Amino acid sequence: MSNNGLPEEVEELRIRTRAFIRSVIMEAEPAPGHHLTRAKLVELQVAAKAAGVFAPQVSKEFGGQGVPIQYWSSIFQEIGYSPIGPSVLNCQAPDEGNMHMLSLIGTPAQKETFLRPLANGDVRSCFAMTEPHPGAGSDPDALTTKITRTEGGWLINGEKRFISGAKVADFSIVMARNDAHEDSPAGATMLLVSMKAPGIRLGYDIHTIDRAIEGGHSHVHFEDCFVADDGILGEVGKGFRYAQVRLAPARLTHCMRWLGLARRSLDIALDRIERREMFGSKMKDLGLAQELIAQSVIDIETSDAIINKTATMLHTDSKAGAALSSIAKVHCSESIFKVVDRAIQLCGGDGVSDELPLASYLSEVRPFRIYDGSNETHKWAISKRASKRRAADVEAGEKYLADAEHLS
Repeated sequence: MSNNGLPEEVEELRIRTRAFIRSVIMEAEPAPGHHLTRAKLVELQVAAKAAGVFAPQVSKEFGGQGVPIQYWSSIFQEIGYSPIGPSVLNCQAPDEGNMHMLSLIGTPAQKETFLRPLANGDVRSCFAMTEPHPGAGSDPDALTTKITRTEGGWLINGEKRFISGAKVADFSIVMARNDAHEDSPAGATMLLVSMKAPGIRLGYDIHTIDRAIEGGHSHVHFEDCFVADDGILGEVGKGFRYAQVRLAPARLTHCMRWLGLARRSLDIALDRIERREMFGSKMKDLGLAQELIAQSVIDIETSDAIINKTATMLHTDSKAGAALSSIAKVHCSESIFKVVDRAIQLCGGDGVSDELPLASYLSEVRPFRIYDGSNETHKWAISKRASKRRAADVEAGEKYLADAEHLS
């Protein structure tokens, strides 16, 4: 193990990733609010593959670096130091979450057809679960898109909204409600669907303040869209269970990537207060500036700690890890926003201008308090779990006392 607790091969990859991001990727960053051209993205991905840092989360069998989930954060934070890093190294949402789910649930044929080209960066994907009100949003159980049985497969009907990356996606993982069928229970089902399939129509594109995920956030309409039986991902009726396989790690990797950007923001502020003087002193020696810096260091380190604890738990106990990922998501999304906001404050007028990238960073991290389940929804679930746990503890304690009294 290295000095920071990482296996030597993971630490070596972290160091190489750090060097690649800072010497190659940061030099290629477009102006705030703009995307890389497709040609430049491909060029940088070729360079990432040559450097041996491409797709760190993907198994070596499918062309990645094979890093176990409990060590992703150290690598993802290095990648997230640049807002284009995740796209170049192929660990950006929604593709990263889809790769993870396909690797765990997909059949061998599905892995070859969908996972391998996705892991190689040859195709793009999206995840179609969110719907217009009153359909599925923060409450997945409100799902209204339906599939019905037909000869040789299934027909999808419904409308999705806010489907990130839909405009550039080659395929989608669609969540739809199903009735009970033969031995399959009523519930939700996941399906792999080509975005060129008849019956799929892209609708209104929702313009948001974030730009990191290419392909917008679109409405997607399904009108008697046929999917053959081999397009079912996992088993019919078990989609809600599979969703947790994707959503818990996916919300955690958002934390990892954005924490890298928070570190970048703090570094920009630190460089600024090192150079600037106010009232006869360097800014770094002024108490008000020191307070902002100290609070940001605290937010970064506590976020790092809860991410690592959650990642380790997801590796050993997926159910407990999923519950902790809600806490991590709330803490990190709020802490990261505060770090970037403080950096802007320390940089004054330049902080809110295009002279520095901080304002664009704030636009990227602010939606995270809404994406992957609003923080209020997660707090509701966290509170319910706390009450349930306490009730169980009290009941167990009362039973212990009753048993002890009986034995005496």
